[in-house]
Amino acid sequence: MPEEVQNIQTNATREIAEAKDLGMLENLWRKYLGRNGQLRDFSLKLKNITPEDRANGGKIINEARQSLEQAIGRRKSQLQINNSSAPETMALDLTLPATDQKINFGHLHPHTQMKDRVAEIFQSMGFQILEGREVEDEHYAFDVLNIPASHPARDMWDTFWLDAKATKLGKLLLRPHTTSMQVRVMEKQEPPLRVCVIGKCYRHEATDASHEHSFYQIDGFVVDQNISVANLIYTLNTFLAHIFGQEVKTRLRPSYFPFTEPSFELDFACLNCGGKGCQVCAQSGWVEILGCGMIHPKVLAAAGYPKGKYTGFAFGIGLDRLVMMKHKVDDIRWFNSGDLRFLRQF
Repeated sequence: MPEEVQNIQTNATREIAEAKDLGMLENLWRKYLGRNGQLRDFSLKLKNITPEDRANGGKIINEARQSLEQAIGRRKSQLQINNSSAPETMALDLTLPATDQKINFGHLHPHTQMKDRVAEIFQSMGFQILEGREVEDEHYAFDVLNIPASHPARDMWDTFWLDAKATKLGKLLLRPHTTSMQVRVMEKQEPPLRVCVIGKCYRHEATDASHEHSFYQIDGFVVDQNISVANLIYTLNTFLAHIFGQEVKTRLRPSYFPFTEPSFELDFACLNCGGKGCQVCAQSGWVEILGCGMIHPKVLAAAGYPKGKYTGFAFGIGLDRLVMMKHKVDDIRWFNSGDLRFLRQF
């Protein structure tokens, strides 16, 4: 694989340097870096190799991607400079109406860009990438996650219940979290499991600068023998380092979630001030980013796993929040505003 990726990087670098206009450059981006690009194909093949080779392969692919993104950026700047300084070759007719010669190319929404990046990182660590059902029943959304009907924790999720006939597994709803996929997957697959679910969730709550009634959530979980909190910390630190492009200092704080025990909130040292204290981190030096913990034994039992044989960890993070932190966006409502002035920045 390293030699094949190197050949792709060499060919792509040469073609980028020879690109004559922005249209050709856009086509090269799709060819090598797009959703169906050649590097994306290699990412999908990682799940079929050993864990040791998978980690090394993921690193090689990420380095190649970063190198080609930089090469495309440099060539784009060169072409824009050349176009702005090129002499006018056509006769100037002052009677013609003014025209805008600038061509604006469309691109992926920042949410989609982050979804693809997150999937790429977790695939390089051997995770399956799933999306799951947006219309769920209360059995998988709550009951098997140690949140029965009488449990006060149900109030933590402001649920959109559907006016539809209930199934044998309970009333239907729009899923309030992608955690509803955990037991669905466990019932069909035996450990070892590494799964990452990325999908849309819905909660009946007021919108403001940090809350939306519909949002994307990333939910990951690992189940095997002898899984510990150390495995959880290593996985999350690796993920955050790839997302932010640098090593990130993290800490765990005790918390509560019905489906994990023990439960934690994970904070990371503010990248804006280096942990010294600023407005972004409310002068604390730390930024809360996700909830996590060890999968509750009752959840493993609900999946039909033998008591005491397996352990696992799980974590959940809002993808919208991740984009806001990475790009320092101050209001979540911008993403669904349809304002092209905002979207063209990504």
